[in-house]
Amino acid sequence: MLSDLPILSCIIFSPLLGLLVLLFLPKQRSRWLKTTAIIATLIPLLLSLWLYADYDSTKGGKTYEELSTWVDASLNKEVVGAVSSYSFKFQYHLGIDGLSLPLLLLTTIVGVMAALASVNVKKRWKSFYIWFLLLEVGMLGVFLARDVFLFFVFFELTLIPMFFLIGIWGFMNRERAANKFLLYNGIGSAIMLIAFVMLVSTAGFRADQVPDKQETHLSYSGSYEVIQQNLTDPASYVNAAPPANSQEGEGNPFYLSKTMRWSIFLLLLLAFGIKLPVFPFHTWMLKVHAEAPPSVVMIHSGVLLKMGAYGLLRFGVFMFPGEAKDWAAVLAILGVVNILYGAVLALVQKEFKLVLAYSSISHMGIVLLGIASFNEIGLQGAMIQLVSHGLISALLFLIVGSIYERTGSTQLSDLGGLARSLPFISGILLTAGMASLGLPGLSGFVGEFLSLLGLFDSMRIITAVAVLGVILTAVYVLRSILGITFGPMSERYAALRDARLIEAVPMITLLAFILLIGIYPSVLTEPMKHGFDALLEQINEKVGR
Repeated sequence: MLSDLPILSCIIFSPLLGLLVLLFLPKQRSRWLKTTAIIATLIPLLLSLWLYADYDSTKGGKTYEELSTWVDASLNKEVVGAVSSYSFKFQYHLGIDGLSLPLLLLTTIVGVMAALASVNVKKRWKSFYIWFLLLEVGMLGVFLARDVFLFFVFFELTLIPMFFLIGIWGFMNRERAANKFLLYNGIGSAIMLIAFVMLVSTAGFRADQVPDKQETHLSYSGSYEVIQQNLTDPASYVNAAPPANSQEGEGNPFYLSKTMRWSIFLLLLLAFGIKLPVFPFHTWMLKVHAEAPPSVVMIHSGVLLKMGAYGLLRFGVFMFPGEAKDWAAVLAILGVVNILYGAVLALVQKEFKLVLAYSSISHMGIVLLGIASFNEIGLQGAMIQLVSHGLISALLFLIVGSIYERTGSTQLSDLGGLARSLPFISGILLTAGMASLGLPGLSGFVGEFLSLLGLFDSMRIITAVAVLGVILTAVYVLRSILGITFGPMSERYAALRDARLIEAVPMITLLAFILLIGIYPSVLTEPMKHGFDALLEQINEKVGR
């Protein structure tokens, strides 16, 4: 049934319906504006849940693909022999698979919860929700795009709304944080664009037979499938080295030498490593976590950081499995550095938002360990860790917003004993903290355990060192959260009001998903069951297994 509908386009662009309604609503009607925005985020959530329930991992996502020519620009080249024409061809190509489906669902869930949390915004509600819905369109498009140019457009679409959401509605140093966000992510995007141009001009080259004619049309395609096929197929012209005695200007101009392959892979690693972020490209993320409004940080920590890991997997690992496998030890070391660096600095922070910021750096290191394992267990662990951390971090920053609204502070020294006046919020905070430190039965445990288990087979020493970071996680989580909920309480917090319904609903919803994944992880592993088969097969062939 869903295969007869443009379900993927509906998911991506449904928030625009809410945006159009917002344009015609009076800016003083805050209740109307907030209700419209929340309803607009509910539509993609319902559609993605429908898609998730209908998805069959044995068939993959081919039945949901949407494909049409978007850009077809003719090139002025000399026509030779049977070649009739040349062109650049980019497609409006959307697709879904076991890698993107869980992240799509994560995006729609966090989007709704962040919209609910945004009711605390105090100014310019209309502009805020317009940028918010535009940001959601970009995030959804990133996970569904199957053309590198289309992916780049959606990726860039997330930068502009985030810049304004941070710079206008953030805290005291919001403008500086917004500028730093744009600078680092702009550099990462520029590096990614260079890598994509190199891919399109080599591995994107394809020859199509003109129907009913003995002519051939040559094009440079941005299709993800075309580029990946040419890169991984030993018989493709991309892998056909020109003869050693060929003269300059002769031979195969599309051949990607080993040096060129490594150059593109490292560019992709750097571009998406900035977004992830990988140490030492993390300082911009700390500013965002500290200065952006909590509802925006829910989106940033819950979804935008995952775009870096997704891009690294989709374009770095899947397109260059041999190079990625050769760099497995480097990826694992980077992961351990992230884990230990984030955990140690989180341990000494006095500001709760910075504790969570460094915690995100540490947890993204677990993702790198899962990727570095290059086996089914570790890769599934990395994906579960992405979804799990997205839910947990969104929940924690939702609670941060609620606490800040009541106390006016997130300094650990200012807080304490809140369990007496805020028992519901404190109970949710404690449970979220247990999930963050990897307590069995909650989602955080599953991702960490599978990632470490997958890596243990090939890198036992690195795995053992990484476990130290997991132990430190328990220390800084318990130190900060127990300090907030228990201990002496300031008299001015004695009459605080506990969670309102608009706050309790997203808290309970996020916690329910965290429990669901922790108790029944197959809800995530089932869709991605065959998502890594082709990658592992290519890696096994590469290493001669």
